[in-house]
Amino acid sequence: MRALTILAFATLLPTQALAEEVVAGLSRDEIAITTNFDGSEILIFGAVRRETPIPDSAPLEVIITVEGPSRPITVRRKERRFGIWVNTDAADVDEAPTFYAVSTTAPFNEVLTDTNDLRHRVSVHRAVRAVDANVFDQVNFTRALIRIREDAGLYQLNEGAVTLRDSTLFDTAVRLPANLVEGDYRTRIILTRDREIVTEFDTTIAVRKVGLERFIYNLAHERPLIYGILSLVIAIAAGWLASTVFRYIRT
Repeated sequence: MRALTILAFATLLPTQALAEEVVAGLSRDEIAITTNFDGSEILIFGAVRRETPIPDSAPLEVIITVEGPSRPITVRRKERRFGIWVNTDAADVDEAPTFYAVSTTAPFNEVLTDTNDLRHRVSVHRAVRAVDANVFDQVNFTRALIRIREDAGLYQLNEGAVTLRDSTLFDTAVRLPANLVEGDYRTRIILTRDREIVTEFDTTIAVRKVGLERFIYNLAHERPLIYGILSLVIAIAAGWLASTVFRYIRT
């Protein structure tokens, strides 16, 4: 009898785990960076597939994050001394997303607990990893980095930007700025009830340089000597052409 009880409980676990699942899509799964690229907007949409009726306990909430490649970065503090601005202190941030956007159906503190945010690194400040034991004021350096990237449109918190219809269909639009870093952008869709995570769905958006941008990027990283020689030749040719035109105008 005990073995049958354990077997029945184990059989119920997958059904409960799959009670609500995300079926999602993107308006674009690849973004091309060209010479005239000035940003882009992607539409993220989907539906909630259920094996059981909608629970009456708490309303369903949706969190959508788009995260660019992470890079280490050094944050420096400047102070005015003797009439000039100089670097005084610095802190190393181990891992900071080059782009990070969070969109929700409601205010962030109403859709996710702080414990779950810490565990799953959902909010902007949780996505930035900064551990530098040698810096006393590490928190302020991290906040400064987030503030700078928020002003540049690289870090976004869009509360209420996700539209949820009948607790089933959802959609949102995320604006990508022009200064994107090439790489795979992780997109997460998280469903929550009573601020607890119900399920999570992951996909990626590929951001790639194409055309002349791709050629110059590959040349600079794979053939730096040739890239340097060509840059020098182009600079000399441009200078000669400018001086020729100037002499022609004067005569």
